[in-house]
Amino acid sequence: MTKAQHYRTTLHLALPVMLGQLGHIMAGVADSVMVGQLGTHPLAAVALANSIVTIFMLFGIGAAFGLTPLVANADGKSRKHLPGTLFFHGLYTHLGMGIGLFLLAAGTIPLLQYMGQDAQVVAITGPYMIIISFSIVPLMVYLSFKQFAEGLSRTKAAMAISIACNLLNVLLNYIFIFGKLGIEPMGIIGAGWATLIARSLMAVSMGIYVLRTKRFTVHGLRLFGNKFRRKVSRRILQVGLPTGLQFIFEVSAFSLAAIFAGMLGAKALAAHQIAINIASVSYMAVTGLGAAAAVRVGNQVGRRDEKNLRAASTTIFKMAIIWMSFTGVIIFFFREQLASFYSNDPEVLVLAAQMLLIAVVFQLSDGLQAVALGALRGFTDVRVPTFITFVAYWIITLPSAYILSQYTSLEAIGIWIALAGGLTISAVWLSVRFFGLIGKFSRQYPAGRVPVQAAAVQTAEKVSRN
Repeated sequence: MTKAQHYRTTLHLALPVMLGQLGHIMAGVADSVMVGQLGTHPLAAVALANSIVTIFMLFGIGAAFGLTPLVANADGKSRKHLPGTLFFHGLYTHLGMGIGLFLLAAGTIPLLQYMGQDAQVVAITGPYMIIISFSIVPLMVYLSFKQFAEGLSRTKAAMAISIACNLLNVLLNYIFIFGKLGIEPMGIIGAGWATLIARSLMAVSMGIYVLRTKRFTVHGLRLFGNKFRRKVSRRILQVGLPTGLQFIFEVSAFSLAAIFAGMLGAKALAAHQIAINIASVSYMAVTGLGAAAAVRVGNQVGRRDEKNLRAASTTIFKMAIIWMSFTGVIIFFFREQLASFYSNDPEVLVLAAQMLLIAVVFQLSDGLQAVALGALRGFTDVRVPTFITFVAYWIITLPSAYILSQYTSLEAIGIWIALAGGLTISAVWLSVRFFGLIGKFSRQYPAGRVPVQAAAVQTAEKVSRN
């Protein structure tokens, strides 16, 4: 393949995922912007609730990712009914996981009063938090259908459904939060109901699409009647759980950083929410490139095609650098204007703008670590990356963030300095790991020595174990 073909192929895979992820995060942006109009304390309450629920939610999202490479590999082997078997087990495994994550997230509500947060913020957080915690359940059902479809290289429907339902979320936010069309104003509770309704519709819509599309039904998809086999569920979890842990280690660092900010007061927490909301837009988009990296690397490893493996990988890393550089420039020049959409509190806006300056610095690191994690999944290399993320975020970032924020004059800015450091360590370490695996792969399968052919996932596992 030529360089141009590599760029086109990667964009074809990544763009629908990127747009779908942007639709998802823009709904979160709309939540924060609208709730911000209610005042600093409601915005801080949404920040506190989401900082905790997001840990559980993204663990579930990461775990669901384990279904995609298994379905893709089964399809590549032309095993007609195996993708359907994986779908059935994935659906019920993820549904059970969603219920468990809801109970765990809701179970943290009584602990809010012991987290050193503003009493007014804690008082209004609980009811909202219960609703968005429950929304994890339909989200996990949606992800089961979505990851199955992506395993068969169908990404556009999920993009369209995500964008449409998140636009509905924004509309419902406006109606429920402020009380329109004859509905009583609900405040932040309205934002919670809007999220739950939107995610439920995403699950139903994606389910209808998958169950009625011939490309999928030929694999014998069934919602009921199959015998549940623990071995299949265990295999899905073996790939998915390490990815979920990777998500937890990174996201929990940002979530606990929000708690550290809340210890400094409602204004610091509100500013943190604004800055993290804006920075998340570019990150969620680059996760689309990470998803493309998993597919493209997995394909070339399976074919034992060293030349295109190296070319595809280089292309994806370059695209991540270009995207994150572009968004970094936007944030740098328009940080004050972007922050002003969320709040009219001068102290909050000044602090948020300072945080966004640091966000500019870690844009590249954030993008590179996201793509490196996706590329390593293509090698089915999940254990070492999990260890790397654990060290980078839990051993280095969190202690640094706590010390800098609570015991130095940097306060909330210290949190963001620590986050930038952790992201940079993770990006460098993961990238070195990935290109090290490419080197080992090249020595096993030099360019031109082995013909391109359909292959099993054992090839990737053999390389990742070395």
